[in-house]
Amino acid sequence: MDRLRVGLVAVLYLILGAVPALAQLGGGQPHIRAQLVAESMAPAAGATTTLAIRWTPQPGWHGYWKNPGNSGLETEAHWTLPKGVSAGPLAYPVPTTLMIAGLMNHVYEAPYAHLVRLTVPKGLARGSALPVRVKLDWLECTEQICVPATTSLAIDLKVGDGTPDASARAAFDGWRAAMPRPLDQQVRYAVAGGNFRMAVPLPASMRVATPHFFALTDGAVDYAAPQRITRNGDMLVIATKAAGAVNGPVEGVLRIGNGQGLQFRAVPGAVPADGTPVAANGASDEQGGSGPGGGTFLLALGGALLGGLLLNIMPCVFPILSLKALSLARAGDDSHAPRREAVAYTAGVVLVCLALGGVLLGLRAAGSAAGWAFQLQDPRVILFLLVLVTAIALNLAGLFELAVIAGGDSLAAQGGTKGAFWTGALAAFVATPCTGPFMAGALGAALVLPPAAALAVFGGLGLGLALPFLLLGFVPAFRRMLPRPGAWMDRFRHILAIPMFLTALGLAWILGRQAGVDGMVIGLAAALAIGLGLWAYGRRQATGRGRGWLALAPAAIVAAAAIGFVPQSVLPAQAAAATDALASEPFSENRLAALQAEGRPVFVYFTADWCLTCKVNEKAAIERAETAEAFHKGKVAVLVGDWTRGDAAIGRFIEAQGRSGVPLYLWYAPGKPAEILPQVLTSGLLAARASS
Repeated sequence: MDRLRVGLVAVLYLILGAVPALAQLGGGQPHIRAQLVAESMAPAAGATTTLAIRWTPQPGWHGYWKNPGNSGLETEAHWTLPKGVSAGPLAYPVPTTLMIAGLMNHVYEAPYAHLVRLTVPKGLARGSALPVRVKLDWLECTEQICVPATTSLAIDLKVGDGTPDASARAAFDGWRAAMPRPLDQQVRYAVAGGNFRMAVPLPASMRVATPHFFALTDGAVDYAAPQRITRNGDMLVIATKAAGAVNGPVEGVLRIGNGQGLQFRAVPGAVPADGTPVAANGASDEQGGSGPGGGTFLLALGGALLGGLLLNIMPCVFPILSLKALSLARAGDDSHAPRREAVAYTAGVVLVCLALGGVLLGLRAAGSAAGWAFQLQDPRVILFLLVLVTAIALNLAGLFELAVIAGGDSLAAQGGTKGAFWTGALAAFVATPCTGPFMAGALGAALVLPPAAALAVFGGLGLGLALPFLLLGFVPAFRRMLPRPGAWMDRFRHILAIPMFLTALGLAWILGRQAGVDGMVIGLAAALAIGLGLWAYGRRQATGRGRGWLALAPAAIVAAAAIGFVPQSVLPAQAAAATDALASEPFSENRLAALQAEGRPVFVYFTADWCLTCKVNEKAAIERAETAEAFHKGKVAVLVGDWTRGDAAIGRFIEAQGRSGVPLYLWYAPGKPAEILPQVLTSGLLAARASS
């Protein structure tokens, strides 16, 4: 009865929506413009090429996924092709969810594309005309009205060498990246008590964002019901309301990030118990649905508070906090200054955490896979932090005096709240390289919470970081427990310079990992320049001469130039290759061709973070000492293709091998075509290939 009711409501919605819409059509132009595009205008005979139907919805309009959900219609394509030419089914990108009047819709509201494989028969002469025609029928809707639309598209191809058009390459790469990747794992589901539960194998280290299961098999799940998604080891467990009895395979797509998804075919079987909540998605996560529950939010907020609190003992934060805390010891019980400074310090910390969190959420909404401390992925930010931390360390060591850092009497006399605010902002910014206990889970949960709740978690992180200083400011008893000011403070301050110098050393190492040896040298040169400038500044302070900033000007210019000239390319693959026993390199077709030309055997493997079989093979067979020794003796080159983010160039290469997903293992013996190795590897198998 529920399905009948939903079906009747959907039909009524479509009929009532179409009546006013038809009156508004005017000239009858579709509200979603369609265009037929070819990746190659000269496909080769006996090969396949890719076509795209590019859709551009007007603002407020949307099209539908293959399974539209509770309402809507699938797009239909009727092809007219030359004799022997065939077109495959439409390939759909990962959709989004839209809830209207209690009905779940699987839709596209932004520009998108369907991909189609076009097969050209053998034996056609070069230059032969290939006229391609297609009639499209679809349903286009707003939240109030729906309109059936149709159009006919045409493109004229000619038989050639199959080379992709350079002008179309970037667009097709983007469209391929939006397609769900096939998951080469066994997915199982179970139906009991009206509940549908599914276990999807994903490595525990693989983080997912805004997950949602889109069922291709109709009648398996209640589309509008909330989905509870938890992590149990290497399994992602999806629980939702069943739509009815289902016994056969269930096909679908699991969204694992913004525009990213995995496609699979599930079979009946055992499903493990629920685990740690990942995201309890409501019916419409992108459209302001219920989102994660209050329990998830409270756990994330508590974790952020504890994580921020523990950041205070990190080497990059503790010295700053200690000096500010000792400055409060001078205030005693009769002054309101400690409270004002504590509030100002807290405001600085919380505002910086909120700003970083807001930028992070914005980057992720734009499709980036950024995480906490995202700014540290930029070598320029690392170099800036290196110079800043070096300056703080030299200040603590007594090379020069700077009131905003030292927190001395002069700052309090000239406006202590301003200094406390900027000290808090500095502490929060310098703390971003540090990750303490409780932080990873809290900030990971924040990235799947609604924006307001996520910002609250980032604010909680700042509040936890500021909490000790806040307590010192408002509780005189805590201040009385601090040692009284004396000569020991200078010695303690000098000791605090040690962890700051260690932090600077760590930042230099990170800079070297990101920008190579050249980048590290530039960073150390900038730190040296600022050190010399601060030494000159300190000398002028010691002799009572003014205009100390003149000594800093050349150093500041050098540091700014260094930030501008530091290499911007992040080099994790090359850095890793230096320590990789296999001396692996990132995959590219040009590099593969060069290695083959050298007459070397080449082992190529394609992997992804979400591929459990890939990770097992890497630990059990590829990254083994015996494999590395055999490859070294056989002078085997190793190329690694990471398909985690759906790299389009890797996707094209995998398709050319007649495969659709990972893992894929290829062995190139000198002078021989590629051999596809089994999907379950052993170190013995690889060692045997290397010695043959």
